[in-house]
Amino acid sequence: MLSMLPERLRYVVVEGPIGAGKTSLTRLLAERCGGTTLLEDPGANPFLEGFYRDQRRYALPAQLFFLFQRAEQVRELAQTDMFRAVTFADFMFEKDPLFAGLTLRDDELKLYRQIYEHLSLQLPVPDLVIYLQGTPQTLIDRVQKRAASYERAISDDYLERLSDTYARFFHQYDAAPLLIVNSDNLNFVDSRHDFDLLLQRIVGMRGQREFFSSGR
Repeated sequence: MLSMLPERLRYVVVEGPIGAGKTSLTRLLAERCGGTTLLEDPGANPFLEGFYRDQRRYALPAQLFFLFQRAEQVRELAQTDMFRAVTFADFMFEKDPLFAGLTLRDDELKLYRQIYEHLSLQLPVPDLVIYLQGTPQTLIDRVQKRAASYERAISDDYLERLSDTYARFFHQYDAAPLLIVNSDNLNFVDSRHDFDLLLQRIVGMRGQREFFSSGR
C-alpha cells in the first residue's frame, strides 16, 4: 500500500555519515511512496579501496571521481520531468566538500574547490532533506556489521571525524527544509512502526527545521 506525500515534495534527499542508514531508508521511502531513487554508487569508484588503505595517496582521485559522479547524477535529475514522480536520493551534492575538507591537502583542496564551484552551478535544490544522525559508536557498529569490501579499512577515527563534520554542517544548513532524525534507536527497514512514525513527521512537517526521535 503506497503512502502519499504532499505535492510540494518532489525531490527528497536522505543524508548522513557512513553507516547512518541513508541508502536503506531512501530505498524504503521510494518503495512505500511510489517514487524513484537516485543512489550513490561507491563501488564504481576505482580509487575508493586504495583510499581507505592510504588516504594521502588516493584522496584526490577518489574525491574527484565522486565529485564528477554526483554532479552528473544530479544534473541528469534536473533535466528530467521532476513532476512525474517524487525522487528520493541518498546524497546531496553539497555534502561532497565535507569529505574533501577531511582528506585533501591544502593545495589539493584549492584545486578541488575550483572544480566544485564550476560544477555546482544551477543544480536543483531538494524540497526536503532528512539528516540521519548517529553516535560515532553506532556508525562504527553498523559499518562493521555490513562489512562492504571497500569499507573494511575505514578507521574509527575517520568515522568519528566524519560524524562531527556532518553535525557542524547541518547545524547551519538552511538551503532547504531539514528534518533531523536521531537514528540510534530506530530501525526503519525492519520496524513498520518506526517507518510509519517517520512518514507521519515528513507529511506533517511545516517548519524549516524539525527534529524526530523515537524517544526510546
